[in-house]
Amino acid sequence: MTETTKTHVILLACGSFNPITKGHIQMFERARDYLHKTGRFIVIGGIVSPVHDSYGKTGLVSSRHRLTMCQLAVQSSDWIRVDPWECYQDTWQTTCSVLEHHRDLMKRVTGCILSNVNTPSITPVIGQPQNESSQNIYQNNISNKPTAAKILGKVGESLSRICCVRPPMERFTFVDENANLGTVMRYEEIELRILLLCGSDLLESFCIPGLWNEADMEVIVGEFGIVVVPRDGADPDRIMNHSSILRKYKNNILVVKDDSNHPMSVVSSTKSRLALQHGDGHVVDYLCQPVIDYILKSQLYINASG
Repeated sequence: MTETTKTHVILLACGSFNPITKGHIQMFERARDYLHKTGRFIVIGGIVSPVHDSYGKTGLVSSRHRLTMCQLAVQSSDWIRVDPWECYQDTWQTTCSVLEHHRDLMKRVTGCILSNVNTPSITPVIGQPQNESSQNIYQNNISNKPTAAKILGKVGESLSRICCVRPPMERFTFVDENANLGTVMRYEEIELRILLLCGSDLLESFCIPGLWNEADMEVIVGEFGIVVVPRDGADPDRIMNHSSILRKYKNNILVVKDDSNHPMSVVSSTKSRLALQHGDGHVVDYLCQPVIDYILKSQLYINASG
């Protein structure tokens, strides 16, 4: 497949990130490597979206701290960024609404028509000027969130970098649409999707009756699609067989299969917090050093209460 016929993908990971671990970043890397190896996809960006403070999880530290730790964890990455939108809403957002937000945002920023996972787009990419500032995109949130200024300052730049599917202007070809009247642009067709990135534990949660809204599950799996990174020997195929919705959209669930020897248990934020509380030196196996330094400086997770 040529570069333009492959599906361009943005990986979106939602979660507490309390704190973000090396395993979370490893999930992005493993998923990207696997999708590239299939020959069907090009991963052009990754988004970390920490959950809202009102999620209500015991021991969840302020989003101010979690956003900072996430920024520190991805600071050396040239393709993963942290997005504050979910944290800056008035209340907790469903995973479905976060996916829909980013789909709509990508339409605005890139001018792309994003396709559903089960309905490949036949609509060409639409070029549009990059003069819409990040201030406008987030104007409803930033006005009363002064601490967001530093984070949002690079949103436009980051989106331009990861959403690189807009054809350069010099590649546009002008043709006469009606022989005599007007002109239209002929665009290059590029398919762009946002896929939810998760571990097999989240996939397994889909099978718990009443935990997820079924209409949301239909949208998440049926319209967007999921990339699953197996954890701790879990069998995603077995998990999918326990849910009628997962079975229905099995072709929209991409399970990462690679030769990685890294145990995905290092994703566990719980183990990281316990190590911090007990002064366990193994915390360096779970967290990158800038995140550890920030936690110690801010005295997070040190008390057993979280």
